[in-house]
Amino acid sequence: MAKPHLSVSSRSPADGDGNPIGSRILLSLPRKEYNQIFAELELVRLKLHQVIHEAGETIKSGYFVNSGLISVLAVQPDGKSIEVGLIGREGFVGLPLLVGYHTSPTRIVTQGDGSAYRCDARALIRVMRECPELQQQLHRFSQQLAMQTTQIAACNRLHNLEERLARWILMTQDRLLSETLPLTQEFLAQMLGTRRATVTVAAGILQKAGLISYTRGNVAILERKQLEEAACDCYEIVQHQLKEWENETKGFVRNRTYSGKGAD
Repeated sequence: MAKPHLSVSSRSPADGDGNPIGSRILLSLPRKEYNQIFAELELVRLKLHQVIHEAGETIKSGYFVNSGLISVLAVQPDGKSIEVGLIGREGFVGLPLLVGYHTSPTRIVTQGDGSAYRCDARALIRVMRECPELQQQLHRFSQQLAMQTTQIAACNRLHNLEERLARWILMTQDRLLSETLPLTQEFLAQMLGTRRATVTVAAGILQKAGLISYTRGNVAILERKQLEEAACDCYEIVQHQLKEWENETKGFVRNRTYSGKGAD
């Protein structure tokens, strides 16, 4: 397996906060751990609607998300599902492996093309024993996703569809870094746990307010600030908590320089 190369410099693409674009967990690692984990990684392309882990099945690999959007779906016995979490470049897929579990409680599905660094489950567990910073970063993300999942569960029960749709569009843009999002009615209905006709009505309300432009298969954000105001409080709660945690970790990703030999 060829060792992937990750290079981040002052001229590398960055988001609005100045953070390098790529797996934020991997970009945070010190030199020694960077080299150890990268020796075990394989760069893979992610395709739209690709099932990475199926609920109840064995987890063979973990994925450090580099780009794209991944949904965490709670699947019911009748086959119906609803989204309870979103993962982008800030995250990792395969969290049960961290605590010794080998099956997934949820379905993990890609919601657009992207890429990730894949690591064999056994190799990941072995490397984590030798890499305390990697282990800490993965456990931090585990807490972030648990917090997000709890908030989304409350959101799905307490808030109206227009507010939930606005919240979902904002969370999606945060991870895709694009003002135009490839979202179909069928997809939105599945993610929000409702009917397509109901999604059409909710999207129409946001569009008439001038916050989004909604055409077949695409949502364009026209007024980000107003869309945040139209969303339920759940979006602000999640964002506030994430910022609090980022402040506590003193910005591990910011102001680092990397090369194929690892980070300082």
